[in-house]
Amino acid sequence: MNELRAALEAILFVSNEPVTVDALVEALDSDSESIAAQLADLKRFLDENVGGFTLEQTAGGWRLATRPEHEAILKKYFAKKGEGRLSIAALETLAIVAYRQPVTAPEVSDIRSVNSTGVLRTLLERRLIRVAGRKEVVGSPFLYRTTREFLIHFGLNDIRDLPRLEEFGDLIGESISEELVTAVQSVAVDHSE
Repeated sequence: MNELRAALEAILFVSNEPVTVDALVEALDSDSESIAAQLADLKRFLDENVGGFTLEQTAGGWRLATRPEHEAILKKYFAKKGEGRLSIAALETLAIVAYRQPVTAPEVSDIRSVNSTGVLRTLLERRLIRVAGRKEVVGSPFLYRTTREFLIHFGLNDIRDLPRLEEFGDLIGESISEELVTAVQSVAVDHSE
């Protein structure tokens, strides 16, 4: 194995977020073509020699990730660490922000039919959403958008890669209520007119 490939693997292994080609070029004093070729070679190697890892492109960078077929084993292993999981209310709120962004807290609360301020605060603390300015209406409420961490957490390269709302429940491992799906879709239709 060549030195560039070994260094590339080491960086990807220790990084806790996707690494851009530009960052790899800078760290490895190499050119983007060589890095891209090594990434393609590493991806091909991992795909052909099926093990526990895969190389994926997500959130504008590259990362080593566990293979999807090991999800059940990993869930079982980490089952005792469930305190970091998001509540159903947080997942519903996150779905609303993801599909309606930018969106205000009153709009989220209206869609959910319950005050969502505390849930939005939790999502902000976990850096899954961010404040993206203020809406130019009376009161100037904050506008919320998803973050890069959201993309990383859900393995998306871009917000346009979100599945249809009905499939979002499968992505987050929980079922989304039909009422919420209908509410988000009807509000989306109202705003598009």
